[in-house]
Amino acid sequence: MTPREKESYSIQSVEHALDLLEALCDQVDGVQIAQLSTRLGMNKSSIFRLLATLEARGYVQREESSKRYRLGMTAYETAQKFLSHMTLLRKARPVMERLARLCDEAVYLAIRRGDEVLFLDMIDTGQQVKLASLVGRRYPLTALSAGRALLAFDDDRVIRPRSVPRPPPLDAIVALALERFRRTGFGADVGGGGEGVTCLAVPLFNHREEIEGTLAILGPDFRLGSETRQLELRTQLLEAAGVISSGMGYFGYFERARQWTAAMQ
Repeated sequence: MTPREKESYSIQSVEHALDLLEALCDQVDGVQIAQLSTRLGMNKSSIFRLLATLEARGYVQREESSKRYRLGMTAYETAQKFLSHMTLLRKARPVMERLARLCDEAVYLAIRRGDEVLFLDMIDTGQQVKLASLVGRRYPLTALSAGRALLAFDDDRVIRPRSVPRPPPLDAIVALALERFRRTGFGADVGGGGEGVTCLAVPLFNHREEIEGTLAILGPDFRLGSETRQLELRTQLLEAAGVISSGMGYFGYFERARQWTAAMQ
């Protein structure tokens, strides 16, 4: 897309909102509407409406006594998530490359996006029969093991805002899969990523012992369907996930993996 084409798709209200956020980034002590109006060349009523919208979403907070605005917690949390995912990518990729060479299958890194799992990165296999890349694709969390791991180890201590409805109850099959994930640290499914596709997945944790993402192997069922092969790949996945999680500041992964393995005996 050329610069002119990009300009034709520009939405002025969105540009103004981004201008406001960028201006607030430079004002640690906050700033009043009149100052923003002078700096950005926008009328005060437009700024007020945009700030009210951003405040409702948590991106901006207002100090009642001084009428000053500054960045809110949602902006901070969004930035932290971005930095976390960039760190995860950087830590995971060399480990994924080694794992892909070891198992000769496609290795994926996935994260949660709302009620979906997003495939963020992939190291492909050298096998002649391979799957189309799923990078950038999203699936329901319950559809395949890469998403179920995110659900299984979701922190139940997180309090949902009152405005966010609780998710519908899980069906018996998915509930059983999540229980198995929590007990063994590993999940496998066939068909969630496409007909004849097997997905094997393990969780990744950060320094707060929170689920950060999943490490998964996806391939055709005729290569990954046997129990013997899945157990072999489970061991390799857990070892790789332990290295990645240690890189993210969680050093209890290998002990946890030993407990998961004992639970499978």
